[in-house]
Amino acid sequence: MKSHRKELWFNTKHRRELINITPQIEQAHYESGIKEGLLLCNAMHITASVFINDDEPGLHADFEKWLEKLAPEKPHSQYKHNGYEDNADGHLKRTIMGREVVVAVTGSKLDLGPWEQIFYGEFDGKRRKRVLVKIIGE
Repeated sequence: MKSHRKELWFNTKHRRELINITPQIEQAHYESGIKEGLLLCNAMHITASVFINDDEPGLHADFEKWLEKLAPEKPHSQYKHNGYEDNADGHLKRTIMGREVVVAVTGSKLDLGPWEQIFYGEFDGKRRKRVLVKIIGE
């Protein structure tokens, strides 16, 4: 069995962003040469997420509105975590959106549905963060 590991780095301009990382994930898979196996992609920071969904701007706006209702950023004082930092809402949003995705690799291709794309969700941005891609198989 082969294994391939790659890190993707992001430095977002805004506190919260959703970034379609499917092309970078496909490139990492291509570099691996793995034809059959599994691809794991996970955020390496506690206020960031990796998830699969549709790349549609209206849906992204809905995510932002929904997440703000569930875990509003302000007032910062509403969270016991906020003291040294003001990112408690980012921790909660990450928990809601998830840490990682696993995608099957079949016939040298990622087994994604017709509209599925892989996203990096940043909930406490404006600093350098990374995503791990690990692919195993034959």
